[in-house]
Amino acid sequence: MESVVSLHAVERVGLLLLLMVAGFAVMAHRLKVPYPIVLVLAGLVLSFVPHMPKIPLDPNLVFVIFLPPLLYSAAWTVSWRDFRKNLLIISFLAIGLVGFTVWGVAEFSDHFITALDWKAGFLLGAVLSTTDAIAATSVAKTLGLPRRIVDILEGESLLNDATGLLALEVGLRLLEQGNLPSVEEGIFRLIYLILGGLGIGLLIGFIVSKFERFIDNGPIELVLSLIIPYTAYLAGEEAKASGVLAVVAAGLYLSRQSARLFSPAVRIQVMGAWQAMTFVLNGIVFLLIGLQIPYVLAGIQGGFTRLTLVEYGAIFSGMLIVLRLVWVTPAIRFSNAMRKWRYPQEEDITQRESFVIGWTGMRGVIALAAGLSIPEFINGVEFRQRNLIVFLTYSVILVTLVLQGLTLPSVIRALGLAGEHGIEPEERYAREQAIRNAIAYLEDGKRQAADGLEHAYEDLIDRYEHRLAEVSDEEDREASKAEVYHALSRAAQAAVQVERTTIIGLRDEGRISDDVLRRLERELDLEETRFELKK
Repeated sequence: MESVVSLHAVERVGLLLLLMVAGFAVMAHRLKVPYPIVLVLAGLVLSFVPHMPKIPLDPNLVFVIFLPPLLYSAAWTVSWRDFRKNLLIISFLAIGLVGFTVWGVAEFSDHFITALDWKAGFLLGAVLSTTDAIAATSVAKTLGLPRRIVDILEGESLLNDATGLLALEVGLRLLEQGNLPSVEEGIFRLIYLILGGLGIGLLIGFIVSKFERFIDNGPIELVLSLIIPYTAYLAGEEAKASGVLAVVAAGLYLSRQSARLFSPAVRIQVMGAWQAMTFVLNGIVFLLIGLQIPYVLAGIQGGFTRLTLVEYGAIFSGMLIVLRLVWVTPAIRFSNAMRKWRYPQEEDITQRESFVIGWTGMRGVIALAAGLSIPEFINGVEFRQRNLIVFLTYSVILVTLVLQGLTLPSVIRALGLAGEHGIEPEERYAREQAIRNAIAYLEDGKRQAADGLEHAYEDLIDRYEHRLAEVSDEEDREASKAEVYHALSRAAQAAVQVERTTIIGLRDEGRISDDVLRRLERELDLEETRFELKK
């Protein structure tokens, strides 16, 4: 009976979290503020409401349950070409900046915070070294920030989780054994961590791709896509390599292969389900961050006043922002010089773009989970600085996420980097080439068509020519055909609405079943999406 009551309590908490995620996400959409910021602030406020359920954040829950699918989803949307092109600057941020942050925080703690020595500061730096680019990239995409900045931020967030967790491993060893690993040992461990994780992830991706060729079922594909990130992560961790990089490698590989492995119907099902699941997981994670303040404050020891704690939190947050800005500028200048050798046609990353990259060093749930994973006892002795480290981590998350997240739109606009929405040059080129080849195919089919089918081919060719005029960037494009295409799209949408009204009426009259309605409705949804006008 007790287990039933416990299960009901878990259900109530889960339902409450989902309701809050949905409600505050709607608020964020109306306020035009990134939803992670609103959810964190909402959780923070709700944590002080009387009788509000206290929901602790278990670091194992983050690393084992939340992290693998979120990493896999993020890796799935990354462009491999752009990731490879920006790999040098991403490495400077994901590896070099992590080391620089750890060293900077350790030195600062040792000299300015009496409650923390160099070893505890090193551990704090390791905890704070990982960034969370979810809020930053959501703002960046909304404002039309140059795509390569978004690619760099996404690439950094995928890789620095692995190096940050390695730094955490080194920091814990420093406290337990009293010494840092040798340079050779550290380099070997980093190489094994990276190559082992990438190798395991690529192997899993390769094996899955071979089985995918025999599957063409949406629900089965969805279940398989859920198994992959957890399998890659656990395999990487079991091999003492990077489970994070294993998930990233599997996601990148299968994303590249998915265009040939998935049928259109399966791709629509799987991508839609993953989009919803990623939103829910991200929402719960950011809400839980806000709800942790009672636990963070309750654990503080050492007689610190609230004012002292606030000062520490503000100072550390400002220091981390400065450390990132100091590192990013020379790192980008050096990467610009190196990129010229391989990509001479590529434009340099400007100083304005460098500042935006430096301003997006937001911390998130990985940092908090890393802080919470620090043991309370080390070598049988209570680690009294643990709770202060957790508090400072929480403070940095709040300050960087809220301050930088809310000011990022203004920074982007002030620097003149907010672009206009529309068809990007690469997208325009791809659309144009695809349509031209389709027209050539239809022209050839028309010449070989049997009598009576010429008009059908001419109708299809005419539609494609209107679409070509709409996407063409040539100065002599036929404006009249583009206008005709827009009119055709509007008419097609109106016709679909007539069809939709008709089948709903037939269902309401009992002349067709709901099952028939849903099958026809899906076809109409796809058709309406195809003809949807660009806003």
